[in-house]
Amino acid sequence: MRLRFIVCKVMQREAYYCSSRTKNIVDVHLMEQGLHDEPDRLRIEVQEALDTTRDIQGRPYDAALLGYGLCSNGIVGLSAEIPIVVPRGHDCITLLLGSKEKYKEYFDSHRGVYWYSPGWIESGKQPSKERYDNLSAEYKEKYGEDNAAYLMEVEQTWMKEYNWATYIDWGLVDSTPYKEYTKACAKFLNWEYDELKGDCGLMQRMVDGQWSEEEFLIVGPGKKIGEDLTNEGIIKSQ
Repeated sequence: MRLRFIVCKVMQREAYYCSSRTKNIVDVHLMEQGLHDEPDRLRIEVQEALDTTRDIQGRPYDAALLGYGLCSNGIVGLSAEIPIVVPRGHDCITLLLGSKEKYKEYFDSHRGVYWYSPGWIESGKQPSKERYDNLSAEYKEKYGEDNAAYLMEVEQTWMKEYNWATYIDWGLVDSTPYKEYTKACAKFLNWEYDELKGDCGLMQRMVDGQWSEEEFLIVGPGKKIGEDLTNEGIIKSQ
């Protein structure tokens, strides 16, 4: 099969790794990191990517693979002229961990988890001392010392809801500096540190075309992605 894999840039290593191991022809299309923070923008930009149904030589794709989870309903309403294959998950971490069951099991036993991986760390947007210092300097320059102090206090409020900095390791790079960085972030934020071995199985089955109903939603041409309010399958075709 000829497949178009639309995926967030933070998972580019993982996406290219799995794509290099399949017998299918996979064109990886990287999307800007951070779109999940703006679900409406994510929907618009991913829809634009889905509108491309042929490769640069004009050959049609058999399907579009979406390397996103539900992502705050950011993928709800997406459709294409070719089948769309979506992993059943609330966000992309499901792809890094290998299953929605592993995600749920860990999430339920570790309330308040912030995930770290090489791609996420390299994005420069993970909670860290560097991010705090850079943001503080930016606010001071724009709004002055007093206003900056208030804005930083507001910025830190949401972080109090988290308790864990958990690093996911696929073993594709030397993980030592990434783990040390995550540990430093956890110490700075007063969070617990943990690490998990990632699992390429779900993403590999995705690019291999092994699309079981339990793990993937296949959205037919002209159909749209919807949220499964029963939460059993997380997403549905409508």
